[in-house]
Order: sequence, then structure tokens, then C-alpha cells
Amino acid sequence: MVLRNLFRRKGAAEREEKLTKEQSVENQREIAEKEEIQQEEVTPGKSGADEAKTSDDESSPNGGGRGLFARLKQGLAKTRSGFVSRVDQVLTRSEIDEDILEELEGLLVQADIGVSTTLYLMDELRTAIKERGLKRADELRPVLAELIGEILTANSGQLALREDSPTVYVVVGVNGAGKTTTIGKLAYRYTQQGKKVLLGAGDTFRAAAIDQLEVWANRAGADMIRHQEGSDPAAVAFDTIQAGRARGADVIIIDTAGRLQNKTNLMKELSKVYRVVERELGRPADEVILTVDATTGQNALPQARVFSEATPVSAVALTKLDSTAKGGIVVAIAHELGLPIKLIGIGEGYNDLRDFVAEDFVDALFATED
Repeated sequence: MVLRNLFRRKGAAEREEKLTKEQSVENQREIAEKEEIQQEEVTPGKSGADEAKTSDDESSPNGGGRGLFARLKQGLAKTRSGFVSRVDQVLTRSEIDEDILEELEGLLVQADIGVSTTLYLMDELRTAIKERGLKRADELRPVLAELIGEILTANSGQLALREDSPTVYVVVGVNGAGKTTTIGKLAYRYTQQGKKVLLGAGDTFRAAAIDQLEVWANRAGADMIRHQEGSDPAAVAFDTIQAGRARGADVIIIDTAGRLQNKTNLMKELSKVYRVVERELGRPADEVILTVDATTGQNALPQARVFSEATPVSAVALTKLDSTAKGGIVVAIAHELGLPIKLIGIGEGYNDLRDFVAEDFVDALFATED
């Protein structure tokens, strides 16, 4: 195995540590930059809801005049250019050889598919080469797409939506990951379907977060429960569930604080919020949705692990895919964590929060340019 031989020559631990450090330094720099502008992003003015409305005026939550596939392909343009186009350049050579396989391995890691998932994919590729008798380098492209599709298909699905009682979503994630925007776009989706939606402003640490969610609620035509800044988030969750029942809400979406730097306190708080929701419902929440910023690359993996320890994460909403060449993180999350990818964000518009369909995603990712 090329990658394993490379590990033996240079030392598996040394290479993996180097890769991890390089990815961590780059992603931490990006996160720091996001945190610096985060307050600016939620400052009243032209809100995210306003931007979404003006950038996308489609009427259908899951489609529109431009077409789902066209928008998906457009949203994945940076990842396709940064990863698939480079793969195509490597596979222009006539015959499969060790140099091609080594270069392909490096591209997979650089695309934030990660070392572990890369090892798996390369093992499967080598097996396919032997079993299918592949000779030409360009024959590897459809096989790679097929393997990625298998990983994503096994770890994807649609959001649960109940008919007999309120559907309840608890949304978690770090600050800046697009959590509030995801809630707002979900609210818009369901109100457009004629459902009565109630939001719970559970990020009580930041007044700006409460105000931003209220803007989304107003734009989407949803109701909202809010407390004063600094209030107990679990109390907000309690009141939201009670109000949802009293008002006959079809969908209840509860926001939570997202301060990963205060990990211990955050996890305790999240666990408490979830326990309150579960107690008041007399059952688990229908979904615990983890919002992940795709631009953070491999840093998304430890984030997902930490949040999964505090709450039973059942869905991942991968945001900002249109803003990064690191879309390979979708594959890493699915393969390494086994968390279902259910939503992806591919633009600013209301309708650019899409249900994740593995086959469509892979087709758009590996699509040839017009």
C-alpha cells in the first residue's frame, strides 16, 4: 500500500501528527478570523434574513427556477475546482502507476477527506484495480466517485417530521457555524409549507443572537419565545415546549449557545437543555441538528465529537459549502463519525439550505464543466 509504505518510511505517527498540525493551524487561523467579525455579522443593519431574501427569491424550499442540480453544482464549484479538477489533471496520464496513486492520496488528504478516510478509499481503489482489471488512469475517476457515494449514502437521510404531535428540533454548534441562519431557513421552509413554526431563542449569552433570530422569525412568519440576555437556556427550552403545545405549533426549533472555548460549561448546559426538552416532551427530540462550518475543514471532526458527547446528535447541517474548497469534510464526517448528513448550505438564499441527497451531491461534485 503506497500510503502505508510512506508511513513506514517516514513514520506513521510523524506524518499523521504533521498533517494534523498543518490542518489545525490553518483552520484555527480561519476560526480566529471568523470570531473577530462575528459580532459584526449579527449586528443589526442588513440582516442575514434580508440578504437571504434579496439573493434568492425562489418559491419552493427544495427547488426553484434555476433547478436544484444547477444550484448544487454551482455551490460546490470551489470544492470541484480545488479537488476534482486536480484529480482529473493527475488522471490524464495513460496508465495507472504508483506515482499516480501517491498523488491521488495526497489530493484526498488536501481536500480535507482526512488520513483515515483516505486510507480506506485507497485500499478500496486498489482492490477495484485488481478485481476489475483497471489499466487506464481515467478509469479511476468513476470508481472514486462510486466509493465516495457509498460512504455518503450509508450516512445520510431526511429530517424527521411528525404528523401526530409537534416536531421538535434542537440545534447545536459553535459560534459562527451558521446555526442561527440554519434555524431561520428551516423556519422559512416549513412556514412556506403551511406549517405553524415556533422558535426558541436559547442562545441567551448574546443579545445580538436573540435579535438576529427574531429577525429571521419575522421574515419567515414564525413565532418566537425569548427571555432576557443571560437567562437560563433550559428555561427558554421549557417555555418554548409549553408554548408550542398551547399554540398548536407544528414545528418547534430550539437554538442553543455555541461557545466551544468554554467546552465544559457549554456541554453541561447543552445536556441540561436536552434533558429538559426530553422531559417535557416525554420522548426524545425528533432531531438534534449539529451545524458545522465546512470552511473549518478537519477541525469539524473534534467539534462533532464533543457535541455528540453532550447530546444525541442525529443530523449534521454542513454550512458554507459554497465558500470553501474543503467540501471533502462531508466524506470525513460521514466515514469517521458515522453521523448522518441531512442538510447542506450552498448559498445565502432562503432555499440554499438543501436536503442532502448523496447521489445528487456526488453527481454535482464530479460533474464536468459546461
